[in-house]
Amino acid sequence: MTLSLAHITVDCADAATLAGFWSELLDKPVDAGASARFATVGSASGLSPLLMFIQVPDKNPGKNVIHLDFHAEDWHQHVERAVSLGAKRIGDFDEYGAQWTTLADPEGNLFDIGAA
Repeated sequence: MTLSLAHITVDCADAATLAGFWSELLDKPVDAGASARFATVGSASGLSPLLMFIQVPDKNPGKNVIHLDFHAEDWHQHVERAVSLGAKRIGDFDEYGAQWTTLADPEGNLFDIGAA
């Protein structure tokens, strides 16, 4: 299976508020269950890729505030392939009901590969 772009993720202070801005701008509803910690725009309206907003304690220098999320059923293989192409493995995560690995491209830009 090939990788497909799942989300465009935005680190932010208030996920629901920022999702509200993008919802208005794109004329797409904020998805049910939005909170200050986590919100999405586009699931109910079929927007692809989905816009995802995640609250972070602080926007650290050197960390992307927007990054790409990819997913695939055989995601572990894609993580290993990315590393073989020059990506650096930053960390493995199991949160929010999802599993993923955060990587950095050769210039340090972060992206995630996770389970479909």
